[in-house]
Amino acid sequence: MAGWAAAARAEPLSTPHRRPRTTPRTRSRRRVAGGVLWIGAVAALLAGIVAMNVAVLRLNIQLDRLGHARDTLRAENASLLSQLSSAGATGRIQTLAMNRLGFVQAGPDQTTFVRLAR
Repeated sequence: MAGWAAAARAEPLSTPHRRPRTTPRTRSRRRVAGGVLWIGAVAALLAGIVAMNVAVLRLNIQLDRLGHARDTLRAENASLLSQLSSAGATGRIQTLAMNRLGFVQAGPDQTTFVRLAR
């Protein structure tokens, strides 16, 4: 065995001449196909994230508009309640009754009866 190992060491390592392959390699095609699939999957995920962000942005814009409309309506309701309160005030009603309708305010010692027709 020692002779065989020594002979193997003495001979230089040489590669035999190979002729080029005529059939294409399927392994490289698999790599390319796998890469294209990964690129497609990542692109689809990124498109989904962008679509979701656009939808959230639209909802935020709509929420902002609705909040502004709510604030406007609350201010308008407060103004209307103030007008209603001032319109229903006793002093204002008495002044309108005296000026427009000619009513006279009776004193505490006077009693006034109103007779209504049947």
